[in-house]
Amino acid sequence: MTSEALKAACLALAGSEETFPFNPETSVFKAGGKVFAISALGAVPLRVSLKCDPDLAVRLRAEHPAITGGWHLNKRHWNTVLIDGSVPQTLLLEMIEDSYDLIVAQLPRRQQLLLDWPGAGRPEGG
Repeated sequence: MTSEALKAACLALAGSEETFPFNPETSVFKAGGKVFAISALGAVPLRVSLKCDPDLAVRLRAEHPAITGGWHLNKRHWNTVLIDGSVPQTLLLEMIEDSYDLIVAQLPRRQQLLLDWPGAGRPEGG
């Protein structure tokens, strides 16, 4: 996956935005003001840090050497993925979406509905 494809995958999620709170080189992708992905898109090798369910995070690290505990982040809840081709792109895309879902799940229901997030549930007839 290229840096352009990574950026596009993050920005394709409803309500996501790219911010630069740390420096101009580090993209921080947020939804509802909450961070779900961090990457220095110009870095070689390319890496991305993603929020992850703690049990799944441990399992992914055991199965993929390119997935490690979040660099400079809470390693219980964040993984950093080295994008070197060893992690299947479909898995990486799922990890991005899972990270987004974990963040959006913490938002108030009203914000979830504004994002048209499937996990918010809609009232009958709504």
